[in-house]
Amino acid sequence: MSRYTVTMPQLGESVTEGTISRWLVSAGDRVAEFDAMVEINTDKVDAEVPAPVTGVLTEILAPEGAVVPVGADIAVMEVESSAGVETGSAVAVEEPVAAMPQGDVPDQRATPEAVAATAPTPASTGLERPTPPAPTASSPRPSLDGDEVVLLTPSRRLIAERMAVSKATIPHAWQVQEVDMSGVAASLAAHRGSVRRQHGASLSFLAYMVAAAAQALRKSPEVNATFADDRIIVHRAINIGIAVGLPEGVVVPVIKHADQLSVAELAVALSDLTTRARARQLVASDVSGGTFTVNNSGALGTLLSYSVIAPGQSAVVTMGSVVDRPVAVDGKAEIRPMMYLSLSLDHRVMDGLQASAFLGACREWLEGVTAMSPVS
Repeated sequence: MSRYTVTMPQLGESVTEGTISRWLVSAGDRVAEFDAMVEINTDKVDAEVPAPVTGVLTEILAPEGAVVPVGADIAVMEVESSAGVETGSAVAVEEPVAAMPQGDVPDQRATPEAVAATAPTPASTGLERPTPPAPTASSPRPSLDGDEVVLLTPSRRLIAERMAVSKATIPHAWQVQEVDMSGVAASLAAHRGSVRRQHGASLSFLAYMVAAAAQALRKSPEVNATFADDRIIVHRAINIGIAVGLPEGVVVPVIKHADQLSVAELAVALSDLTTRARARQLVASDVSGGTFTVNNSGALGTLLSYSVIAPGQSAVVTMGSVVDRPVAVDGKAEIRPMMYLSLSLDHRVMDGLQASAFLGACREWLEGVTAMSPVS
């Protein structure tokens, strides 16, 4: 028999640590290679990590609830000497993201304050931040003077940490513009049925907004950037994250190269990500690589929101609810479907001029849509 050290895998790019949610085996158990061994929670995924080799789990080094940096030892196994291994690490595999059942795509929005939850985080220094085990459905909820005390789940704890990092390190600024959505509403009515028949996807205001943001990022590339100490990294790829609110937190799946997709293709991508989230089939690559975020708090009836920027990005745009209200058109009052569009920006990366240009490009694209505009 030979000793094999199991280490914390890296479940997604930029992931620097994970929380041991639950051990699926106990010390002394025999485990076959690729059998699920431990559940790990990160800021991007909840994953079942398989055993890297066949053998006996002899020692658990990281208890449930421990926060462990990538590469740190979490367990020891004994394997047959013929296997020819002395030490190693668990294999990082494409495992499902934990997600709760959701409704149609247009309604799956995170509250704006939760957008920072899936962002890159600073590296941990070790095991100095172990936390209590994650509460289960049967966990008691102690009370003080009649108040209910709700223990933090790993997801909620990570959201709290990411929000604190974002607000502490990014100097936020905010701008708002108003958009006439009459043309988009007409296009939506004209093409919703055909997109459903041809692609099996739900066409929504969100698909148009992602298209508008993608094209605006082409015109304003400095918004698609990352601040890095003494430099600004402007990303060529336009990978747009979509904030999806879940009862226990938020997940931000990413549409890669969104600027190369039509409105109908974006609707398909949104439907696909939502369906796989509902079926717990999102993988780490689905929630990594985002360069910009779109948040649709308007789906929940919110008119105006100030979203928190994900660390590693420089801006997040938020859609308000599309509401019929009177506006002046050629000197006369008309009822139009209007929407507030807000941008939270990293003031280290851009100033008001660049932010206004981006919002203006979004507004121009959206107001240029008509019922005759192609969506495929």
